[in-house]
Amino acid sequence: MRVRRATPDDVDALVDFPDDPGLVGLPRAQVREDFAARRMRPEWSWVLEAEGRLLGRALWWGRGDTAPSALDTVDVLPEVAHPRAAAVELLRGGHADFARLGAPSPPPYTVRLPANWREDATVTRSVTWRREASSDVGLTSVLERRQYAWTPESGVPARSTRVVFRQGSDDEFIDLFRQVAQGSLDVETRRALETMDELSQARDDFEFYVSCPGQREWWRVACDGAGAPVGLIVPSATPYHRNVGYLGVLPSSRGRGLVDDLLGEVTRIHAESGAGRITATTDMTNRPMAAAFDRAAYELTEIRLVLAAPR
Repeated sequence: MRVRRATPDDVDALVDFPDDPGLVGLPRAQVREDFAARRMRPEWSWVLEAEGRLLGRALWWGRGDTAPSALDTVDVLPEVAHPRAAAVELLRGGHADFARLGAPSPPPYTVRLPANWREDATVTRSVTWRREASSDVGLTSVLERRQYAWTPESGVPARSTRVVFRQGSDDEFIDLFRQVAQGSLDVETRRALETMDELSQARDDFEFYVSCPGQREWWRVACDGAGAPVGLIVPSATPYHRNVGYLGVLPSSRGRGLVDDLLGEVTRIHAESGAGRITATTDMTNRPMAAAFDRAAYELTEIRLVLAAPR
């Protein structure tokens, strides 16, 4: 067996590679679309093969960047005796490439799992060797997140009677990002604030959401009846679906259940433009946000285990 960088001739085999029954697989149509749109690329993909037959794959993903921003999947056929060792070789090949392209650290790897994954031995076996291989190549930071989805069958929430929403300037949103980060339960926000100041972190958040496929005019400042800001909403999108994006309540307005009003407005904005699906993600430890999704009839669709290099 050997590992090598993929070529354009491998794309069909990469798309059609068998799913691991222990994981939530990537839809084949989505993978094919990603290759067509160059969000996945042969030069960002590595394969394990023997006698011309594909036995494993590692597929990285990016949005038009020189180097990819995420690892979407690592798969090895059951007949491979040592999947951990095979995965390590696949990952090392890709990581060496991306380092030469100037990537500051290896892209994080998101493992998609069923909601009850810890109760299923097949799933835990699939997770174990992937976590071990990822740790072997430096992806030692682990974050578990809930993935949700709303569809029109869940109903469109009523307009808030407590909060009004208006447009805001870029500088105002940056300041709101800064304020909302104070005391945030979001793990990535808390980690970022360990290595940068609040304003720099807020500017990073702003630039990230501006770069997403959503539209800037969707963003709203949330205000109370007197016109004072109480939070912000940043409805967004992925290349596949509308997305909740970002929402937050200012520290001085927390404890009043306003998260429901903000999430309801995000849902309304997307629903009124015809969205057939709205996705959302929150950390496993952010129980208030998870409870808000439950109240808003968002369905828990999967768990995402994010394996990353430490900051």
